[in-house]
This record gives sequence, structure tokens and C-alpha cells, in this order.
Amino acid sequence: MSQSLPTAENLFKLDGQVALVTGASRGIGEQIARTLAAYGAHVIVSSRKIDTCEAVAASIREAGGKADAIACHIGEMDQISSLFEEIKSKHGKLDILVNNAAANPYFGHVLDTDLGAFQKTVDVNIRGYFFMSVEAGKIMRKQKSGVILNIASVNGVIPGHFQGIYSITKAAVISMTKTFAKECASAGIRVNAILPGGTDTKFASALTTNDQILKQLLTHVPMNRIAEPSEMAGAALYLVSPASSYTTGSILAVDGGYLTA
Repeated sequence: MSQSLPTAENLFKLDGQVALVTGASRGIGEQIARTLAAYGAHVIVSSRKIDTCEAVAASIREAGGKADAIACHIGEMDQISSLFEEIKSKHGKLDILVNNAAANPYFGHVLDTDLGAFQKTVDVNIRGYFFMSVEAGKIMRKQKSGVILNIASVNGVIPGHFQGIYSITKAAVISMTKTFAKECASAGIRVNAILPGGTDTKFASALTTNDQILKQLLTHVPMNRIAEPSEMAGAALYLVSPASSYTTGSILAVDGGYLTA
């Protein structure tokens, strides 16, 4: 059976779609939220603090886009449940989920990882992504359509120095992406992931503001620079839009060539 192709005009069009972006109050998540809104989606800006979420949502509305804000700490199961109840009540549907919020509280030798740092990283980066995807997927299954995009990391392929548990959780996100893609395709749900390389965000400041670490990192990046958060948004737009209608289970590196070096 032939599949109609999107025209050039609507290749990236998201009009009428509702998109939830976590960790959207700053950095990569904020840039993805702004881009999806610019292409027509109604964006739900989510992060732990409502005031920072609302600031981004208000800015999107002022620019002519559609957005609202709902606070959620994805490391807390009750907050995940409340988030999706509010989405169902306000919007009645969900077309796009971007799992971007993440935790990386520990920077040091893997043998010195304490239980608190381990648990926080796992609760957010694995359990949080998993149950956010489950709740979104249940809505999408009823609709028989939807897209989930996970923001993983190149550290999920090559563990980052002194970022052991974070790297382990990001490897799990890659596996999670493939698992959900395989099991949810029959329900009309596509699931993909982006692997950002070094990016100039507050989240990565322990790396990007340390000249010695940054210099060592850039020796492995053929483009010889770190990314701006906005440089992740185009890849995200592709993977959630009609342009990637036959793409699922894909793991897209946006890393300046880091994984080729």
C-alpha cells in the first residue's frame, strides 16, 4: 500500500499538534520548545519550577506561538501522574513528547559514586524517561499516532570521563528508545533519540567552563568546537515532524563528528 508523501510546504509542519517538552526552561529543551512552536505546535513547557517554565511559555506566546507551562519533576512519580492528568484535562491529546530533562549530580571517579547521586540519576534519566514515555504512549495508542523523542548523549556510546553513572543511564536511554520503537510501531507511535555532543549549556558547565577538560574534549571533535543549544533543535524538528514519517528506532548523533573520531 502506497504512503502519501508530505509536500515541501508541510514537510515540517506541526499545526494542530500538542507537544510536551521536559527540561524546557533553558538550554536544549528551551530551544526545542521554541522551534516546535515556530513550526505550529502548541508547546507545553515543562520543568521543575513553574516560574521559569512560564517565562519561556510567555516568550513563545509573545512571538506569536502557542504555549503553556506545567511544572513537573520527572524524578517524582506522583508529579508525572499529575502532569498527564492535566494534559488530558487541558488538551485532550498529546502528539509529541520530548524527553529532555536529565540529572547529572556527580562528577568524579565511578568507584566513589554514592547512593544518593546514583539514585537521583537513575530516577530521572531512566525511571523518569520510561514512565513519561509510558504515560504519553498510552495517550498516543488511543489516538493511533504520536512521536516520542529522547534526548540521550554521546556519553551513552562512549562513557564520559568522571561521568560514570550519567553515561550508564544515557546508554539505557538508547536501549529504551529502540525497545519502545519496536513495541509501539504497531500503535502508530514513532520513537527516536538524539545524541548531543558537548553543548554550551548550564547543565554541561562543569565541562565547558574547565579549559583543560574542554581542550581534551575538542581533540576528539572534528569540527573543533562545542555546539550551541539551538543546533540540536533542527534534528529534533526532523524527528518529530512528517519529514521523518518512516523513521523509528533511530539514534541520531548531533556531535560535531565526535563519535567518528
